Amino acid sequence: EDEQIVAEIMGRRFFPAVITHKTWEGFHFAGHEIRITEATDCYGAVVWPSALVLCYFLETNSKQCNLVDKHVIEIGAGTGLVSIVASLLGALVTATDLPELLGNLQHNILQNTKQKCKHQPCVKELSWGIDLEKNFPRSSCHFDYIMAADVVYHHPFLDELLLTFDHLCKNDTIILWAMKFRLEKENQFVDRFQTLFDLEMISNFPSLNITLYKAMRKGRMK
Repeated sequence: EDEQIVAEIMGRRFFPAVITHKTWEGFHFAGHEIRITEATDCYGAVVWPSALVLCYFLETNSKQCNLVDKHVIEIGAGTGLVSIVASLLGALVTATDLPELLGNLQHNILQNTKQKCKHQPCVKELSWGIDLEKNFPRSSCHFDYIMAADVVYHHPFLDELLLTFDHLCKNDTIILWAMKFRLEKENQFVDRFQTLFDLEMISNFPSLNITLYKAMRKGRMK
C-alpha cells in the first residue's frame, strides 16, 4: 500500500517536454497544472517530497479537511507548492519564508493562483523566532491551520522553529506537518514538539521516510 500511494503521489509531478531557459517542474493538484520555478542554490528553492505528501493529503481529504475560507499560514513555504494547493482549495493563505526566498516564492504563487483562486494568497517574510509579536501579533493573527513541509532538517534554528509554532498556534489551530526523518538530532525535535502539542500520525510512508502529522495544543485534540 505504501508503494502504491507513493507512486500516485510522485506521479503528480511532471517535467517540461522541451528544455526551457528557466528550470521548472510541473505538478497536478486540485484540478490544476502547477508550474514551479526552482533554484538549486539553496534548500528552500527546491520542491521536496514532503511537500507533495502534504499536497496529496489536502487534495484527497478536502471534505474532512475543508479549507474553504479558512485562514492558513505556511511556514518555510520555499517554492510555494503547498500554499498554492491550499489556495486552489479555497483557503486564505499567508505563505512565509526567509527574505531571500520571497522573490521566487511570490513569482510561483502569482503565476499559479492569479484569477484561479477564491482568495489571492499573500507572501510575507518570517524568520523563525524573530519579531514574531511585531509581525504576527497574537491579538489580531488567527490561523485555522499551520502547514509545514520538511522544515526539520540539519539547521541550527530548531529552537526558533518550535517557538514559531508556539506563537502562531491558538487553542483551535490545527497543525499539518510533513516530516522526513533523517538524523537523530532532528528526530529528537518530535519529542520536544510533543511537550507543547498533542501529535497524531495521519499517514506514514516508510519508502520515503516521511510521516504526516496532525497536531494541536495539549488537551485540544478531539
